Amino acid sequence: MNSIDKLFLLDAYALIYRAYYAFIKNPRINSKGFNTSAILGFVNTLEEVLKKENPTHIGVAFDPSGPTFRHEAYEQYKAQREETPEAIRLSVPIIKDIIRAYRIPILEVSGYEADDVIGTLATEAGRQGITTYMMTPDKDYGQLVSDRVFMYRPKHTGGFEVMGTEEVKTKFNIQTTEQVIDMLGLMGDASDNIPGCPGVGEKTAQKLIAEFGSIENLLEHTDQLKGALKTKVETNREMITFSKFLATIKTDVPIQLDMDSLVREEPNEEELRKIFEELEFRTLIDRVLKKGSGNSSSPTPTSPVPDLFAGTLFAQPQTSTPENSAPIQGDLFANFAGEGTGVSENSNLTRLEMLDIDYQLIDTEDKRAEIIQKLLTSEILSIDTETTGTEPMDAELVGMSFSDAENRAYYVPVPAEREEVLKIVNEFRPLFENEKSMKVGQNIKYDMIILQNYGVQVKGKLFDTMLAHYVLQPELRHNMDYLAEIYLHYQTIHIDELIGARGKNQKNMRDLPPEDVYRYACEDADVTLKLKNVLEKELKEQGAEHLFYEIEMPLVPVLVNIESNGVLLDTEALKQSSQHFTVRLQEIEKEIYEMAGETFNISSAKQVGEVLFDKLKIVEKAKKTKTGQYVTSEEVLQSYRSKHDIIGKILEYRGLKKLLSTYIDALPQLINPRTGRIHTSFNQAVTATGRLSSSNPNLQNIPIRDEDGKEIRKAFIPDTGCEFFSADYSQIELRIMAHLSEDKNMIDAFLSGHDIHAATAAKIYKIDINDVTADMRRKAKTANFGIIYGISVFGLAER
Repeated sequence: MNSIDKLFLLDAYALIYRAYYAFIKNPRINSKGFNTSAILGFVNTLEEVLKKENPTHIGVAFDPSGPTFRHEAYEQYKAQREETPEAIRLSVPIIKDIIRAYRIPILEVSGYEADDVIGTLATEAGRQGITTYMMTPDKDYGQLVSDRVFMYRPKHTGGFEVMGTEEVKTKFNIQTTEQVIDMLGLMGDASDNIPGCPGVGEKTAQKLIAEFGSIENLLEHTDQLKGALKTKVETNREMITFSKFLATIKTDVPIQLDMDSLVREEPNEEELRKIFEELEFRTLIDRVLKKGSGNSSSPTPTSPVPDLFAGTLFAQPQTSTPENSAPIQGDLFANFAGEGTGVSENSNLTRLEMLDIDYQLIDTEDKRAEIIQKLLTSEILSIDTETTGTEPMDAELVGMSFSDAENRAYYVPVPAEREEVLKIVNEFRPLFENEKSMKVGQNIKYDMIILQNYGVQVKGKLFDTMLAHYVLQPELRHNMDYLAEIYLHYQTIHIDELIGARGKNQKNMRDLPPEDVYRYACEDADVTLKLKNVLEKELKEQGAEHLFYEIEMPLVPVLVNIESNGVLLDTEALKQSSQHFTVRLQEIEKEIYEMAGETFNISSAKQVGEVLFDKLKIVEKAKKTKTGQYVTSEEVLQSYRSKHDIIGKILEYRGLKKLLSTYIDALPQLINPRTGRIHTSFNQAVTATGRLSSSNPNLQNIPIRDEDGKEIRKAFIPDTGCEFFSADYSQIELRIMAHLSEDKNMIDAFLSGHDIHAATAAKIYKIDINDVTADMRRKAKTANFGIIYGISVFGLAER
């Protein structure tokens, strides 16, 4: 093989998804009404690689349709991911046609993800001494990097960056690239729903791998661990091992490295022109076909291309000019930079030092009095608080910032002594409680709870920029840094520039002098005001003002009060339940050992499988994972329940142990020492469906179905002289849909007291409602709720 050969392997779906979401704010819709965003972004990225890197060999890997071996081993693998947008589903076949027209091989193997296909080919190419580049934003690929195999991605400052072994080891703080797998096995990977070890984050994982070298060695020497960490690791042995299995990219997929078939060829320009004309890619035709797409070794200027890797593990969303690239303006991207997707590479983001600003540190009583009088006349006031932490019921106030005009803001620091803080905050009470001025904030609920902790109510009309963007784009991120980039083309000061990266050595705002904080704090209030000025126009343009002002914003003060009030917990009752459950666990454990004829770790899926299927042989052919381990999930064991009494006991043991660790023993640790209550957070801007979610802790997930679960619920108690009032809407979303749509059939079904899903099934199948089967009702239920939450035609058909 020639020493100058250069193989590029592209992860198709990673690029397609990034392309689609790069244009989500301003989707590319042609005259036929077809969304071409994913196609356009993918083609531009492909062109960028061909021109800048001039690969001699290239291939594009796709995930196959249907489940892979990871899904078979773990049903929840990638289960948290939302359904593929219909625009992407429709675009993939066209993208494949375009790739074929470029005469680039499509690499796809049934049962294996693109990661595994690329992993197999890249590893073999590396063995043969071929320089190979894996184009992907996925951090998992770091495990494959070697002296001849590299990761290829855009740099933080623009252009592209190649990551070799040293870069990967530095990024993960590990000794070998293979340890990327061990890191992911311990800390998990939320993007793929790989669980990891609960309670172990990146820093702890790095420490463990530095000490033990691998997960296997760690699990063999857990006696060297101490305290809670030892308990976490030993309790989750099987989950850790299984997580490493899920995170391991296979390098033995049944596919041969045929370099001859991967040789880069001249594209079929006639076919490309035909496809591009059908898609109405006129500027792309001029740029790609008229100017040629040959194997020139010198880079060719290209049009702006969305940075499909913005916001990954390796880089924050950036906007910059690629090296060796001069933008060419054309109608294809005429609105791209102006609309702002937050992922453009071709116009520099503005920073604070580039602006003419008036930011002031208000650090004396006289200055405070002067600024209060000035701000009392403001009709719109942006507010923000700096605190010692992210949990509002635990955090202490460090300072307050205000902005009454763009590029003008004020920061008021407060000391650590609570009495002095109360005094200063009380000075600003007339400002916060002025009902004539609109208060603007980014996640303003947090600031309202902080101020309420010091006896001040925020009054007047509210505008939350986080919620405004949630109403406009519920499926995207809503943090201020991201919004500043996509709407203002502005790069904010990042918090870690002040207090450092997360970890033991991270400071909090209290550790810094006000002189170091005030510009950051003022910027927060200033940027929030600027975002409000942009987002309120978008709300009006999209007809979302009623939803925002009449539904979302009035809910904020309600949630402030609910979260601040918290809920009482009967710790004595939970203590008794803990003792009772522990005794029951010991009794069940003894019964299981007697049935098995030996002692073993009941929490170990591996040992449970060996006892059930090797020793007791409860079934002839038990289900196994690809690694040969028996599957002992709850679903599988439930199907074997009638085979042996031990199955029921194991399931009972698991259920009780989960109740103990997750609720009975954990809830008392979450009681706020100042209030003596548990304070959850209700999140308005998390679910794409519009429902609230609960976190820290999740009080929407307290068990209730069985008697054991009810015991936990009984531990939540009202104040003395008060009682709980429980109310639940029956199928509230469907009733709202019936009201808004004025659908006669739905309204009649509700008014007559019929089961709405059975009534829908009767209409679908054209039968009497009394003849509807359980399966028919299930399908109708899927249709009813799917339509509400925007299920696609494909998604509904698959269900």
